[in-house]
Amino acid sequence: MRGRIEGKSIVLPELDPILGRILRADHVLWIACGTAYHACVYGQMVLNSLVPINSTAIPASEFRYGNYYVDKNTLCIFVSQSGETADTLAAIKRAKSSGAATIAVANVLGSSLTRIADATVYTCAGLEIAVASTKAYTAQLTLIYLLAQKLAEIMGYSTREHDEIITYLNELDRLTQETIDIAKPVIREYASMLKNEHDVYFIGRQLDYVSAMEGALKLKEISYIHADAYYAGELKHGPIALIQDQTVVIAFATQPEVASKTISNIKETVARGAKIILITDQNTPAEGFTYVIRIPEIRPDLACIISAVIFQFLAYYAASDRGCDIDKPRNLAKSVTVE
Repeated sequence: MRGRIEGKSIVLPELDPILGRILRADHVLWIACGTAYHACVYGQMVLNSLVPINSTAIPASEFRYGNYYVDKNTLCIFVSQSGETADTLAAIKRAKSSGAATIAVANVLGSSLTRIADATVYTCAGLEIAVASTKAYTAQLTLIYLLAQKLAEIMGYSTREHDEIITYLNELDRLTQETIDIAKPVIREYASMLKNEHDVYFIGRQLDYVSAMEGALKLKEISYIHADAYYAGELKHGPIALIQDQTVVIAFATQPEVASKTISNIKETVARGAKIILITDQNTPAEGFTYVIRIPEIRPDLACIISAVIFQFLAYYAASDRGCDIDKPRNLAKSVTVE
């Protein structure tokens, strides 16, 4: 966020060259791969809550071959840590050939994606050595949140919660550190539950589903434990058949509007013998749950950033307990430069 907040204003001068094209956009596409795609789903959901314009996240590998409508009134936002992801580069070339306005969110200065895009906003997360994306992901979430707020402002949809948003953004570093200080010993203990597991299931609703997807990806990437993410409300439509005695379910309930619904879904798994690790806010009742991590008080639409720190540590300790090479997981590369 350095340099992106001045007083009560979000400042993204990088968008100035395409202000007119943003103003005429009648739909927004968020396009990326892997972890960056999960950040795009977050962007889709945040922007949809701010403007009456359809916002959709699409994996870059699918965008290239799907019949997605793109024209001069489309705004396409491409997210990539390296800026060299092959599918994302092919996707931005297709978008530009259809006349769309393009924004790159990238971490590497001068990367291919940033040279092609009409405008670039850098995450400035610094060099990330490990293959699995961690600080690059939390930086993407933070910058995408700022970008969504700025796009809404440019499009003329201001929010009465602006001052509160700025206050909590300025508190993010303190709240993240507070989460680490309080939760880290507990996370270390809970991670030991995963050492001998073959399957772990992540669930959440709304923005918590973003955390479920990325949490599952992190666990499978570095611990090699099979992990799936589901919308909590979809459990009864099939996935609950997988739940049996002692199955580990990691559940997110940080969104007050749907927390009670999520808790109800979690209890369905408890009734079938599941062990629950619950990540929730300060106010959601959690009686009857043994393994609970509460995040500090924060706006629900920023809770994903705090939750990310928790599931990243959980994956780290699970991988460590299993003797895995955490920085260099098998079969993976830091920058996927082939299709």
